Amino acid sequence: MPKKTPQTPPSATFPSAAHWLRWLCAPVWVLALATEAKSFKDNPILGSRRLNRAGLHIARVRLAQRLADSRRKRLAHLLDEQDRSDFDRDGFILKPDFLPAATLAAVERELASAAGQVREMEQGDAITRRMSLDAGALKHMPATRQLLQGEQWLGLLSYAGSFRCHPMNYLQTILAHARPAPADPQLQLHSDTFHPTVKAWLFLNDVGAEEGPFVYVPGSHRINRRRLAWLRRQSIDACTLDRMSARGSLRVSRTALRRMGYPEPRAFAVKKNTLVVADTSGFHARGASRHPSTRIEIWGYGRRNPFLPWTGWDLQGLPGLKGRTVPLYWRARDLGEALGLRRNPWRRVAPTDTGHE
Repeated sequence: MPKKTPQTPPSATFPSAAHWLRWLCAPVWVLALATEAKSFKDNPILGSRRLNRAGLHIARVRLAQRLADSRRKRLAHLLDEQDRSDFDRDGFILKPDFLPAATLAAVERELASAAGQVREMEQGDAITRRMSLDAGALKHMPATRQLLQGEQWLGLLSYAGSFRCHPMNYLQTILAHARPAPADPQLQLHSDTFHPTVKAWLFLNDVGAEEGPFVYVPGSHRINRRRLAWLRRQSIDACTLDRMSARGSLRVSRTALRRMGYPEPRAFAVKKNTLVVADTSGFHARGASRHPSTRIEIWGYGRRNPFLPWTGWDLQGLPGLKGRTVPLYWRARDLGEALGLRRNPWRRVAPTDTGHE
């Protein structure tokens, strides 16, 4: 009986649609090299073991750092010498009693009666709840508007982020141990991304050492030779990293920190009305809370393409976009979920459930 000729699987002759779609994305992956794209997992060029062994990731880190240093020199006039010195040394600026008492009281009254859009995200056993402080909300909040559009707030965030900043601002509430779930992933020390970027916290309640304080490794915004060697190893082994590290937010152990020559992390147990502005490319985390706790703050965030040489020309500052980035961002995430692209983790919250009253 003659032997049957093995049949070639159809998939071997006609590659799947996913295969072709993957290759159609190749130009986008290449162009992403010149942007803030950071995910080793989502971009096979960024995550290429061969290219990162040859130095691709390290080259992006070095270039981004050089450009940020250049931009900061041009923005140095936006803050005083002491704040600039503190930031250059530590990667953060700490300002207790940031607002005059009367201004703080006015801001708190406005926030208590604000009716902006609220969303929340669950991560591990923690809930992060945010109310957008966009142009629409601030229209009826003169004291808060003056704070967030004032020279001091914008100057501090601009220097730390290395661009003239039009930040996304929120009233943020963090609820620790809010639900039965694994530990909050934000408790692990990490870097947000490979290039300088900024976040700010104006704390509206006292935060104790055991109530989930902000934690930062002083000086870790500076990239030394040992840090570069660690980054190279992480980029080469990207396929073996945990989920958040594989997406570009690299987690780090205390042992690795010591090997890189950085000091011990500092926990910011602070009084109400303390401002912290930090470059979150440095290693930081949310401190552990020994019991269910609530942290309330005005939170600002800014991130731009790190490979731009200029300090201005921010799209978020254009007429029609200025002050409206947050609601547009949330709508875009909703649309992406509706199209089946990716679930939006920021879910709507009814006003009576916000916890901001």
